[in-house]
Amino acid sequence: MKPELLVLVPVKDEYREMIARHFDIHHVPCVRDQTPERLAEYADVRAVLTNGTVGCRAELLEVLPKVELICALGAGYENIDLTAARRRGIAVGNGAGTNDSCVADHAMGLLLAAVRGLVFLDAHTRAGGWRDALPAPPNFSGKRLGILGMGTIGRKIARRALGFELEIGYHNRRRIEDEPYAYFDSAQALAAWSDYLVVVTPGGAATHHLVDADVLKALGPGGFVVNVARGSVVDTAALATALEQGGIAGAGLDVYEGEPELPEALRNLHNVVLTPHLAGTSPEAAQASYQRFVDNATRHFSGQALVSAVPL
Repeated sequence: MKPELLVLVPVKDEYREMIARHFDIHHVPCVRDQTPERLAEYADVRAVLTNGTVGCRAELLEVLPKVELICALGAGYENIDLTAARRRGIAVGNGAGTNDSCVADHAMGLLLAAVRGLVFLDAHTRAGGWRDALPAPPNFSGKRLGILGMGTIGRKIARRALGFELEIGYHNRRRIEDEPYAYFDSAQALAAWSDYLVVVTPGGAATHHLVDADVLKALGPGGFVVNVARGSVVDTAALATALEQGGIAGAGLDVYEGEPELPEALRNLHNVVLTPHLAGTSPEAAQASYQRFVDNATRHFSGQALVSAVPL
């Protein structure tokens, strides 16, 4: 008999079939339906599949007494209650490394589009405009790129940035000894040095509004910020004010507070490029992420260590 699995995120048919070879699936993808009262009917499930945004709260685990494994698609796990999992002895895994290249590619695309004004120029050209009356956008290459969060995605962004002859600096909670790039001991210090600031930190309380008005002021009127981390890391009100008043030159956002609803303060700003939280999404990344879940799950239920375990 296959173990029962509760899936809390939307899953395309091809990946559902992939998972169904190993599990009997109960699918509750709508967050409004994910109440303890509703999920109590799945008391026999032994595993939960979610993502960092949806997570798995302690009150849900209380009605799922047989759960022994929680896995997140993608690297993020900020809304999985690790304290509750630790208390119950539940293993937690994620998809670290499965979409790093995709996110790094998208971050560079957002940054290029923001600096060179590609979205505005596309609309201008389609409307019959030409270049004569337009200000010349700045060079992209030869500038300073600050990476806020030098994890695996940050390292891949750095490697791509070297191809554009960008000088690279970073801020982490601690210096990484084997990194050749300049280290800054705060987000504000990194921003003051940078022309471009790319945010790739984890989400959660520890990084909430890490990029605030002071960091944006340090980045300055010629600076650009890109966020492919979590919307909560950047203070939306401070960002909108900086964009509107010329405190920074522009932004590229794949994530934002309150998503999927776009903050009204950003909707009509011409100097921000917006995408709908799909930096980590591609056929290749999705295949790798679901395969990682299957690998983690099959190893767990055969008594082996997870491929990518979240430290508890």
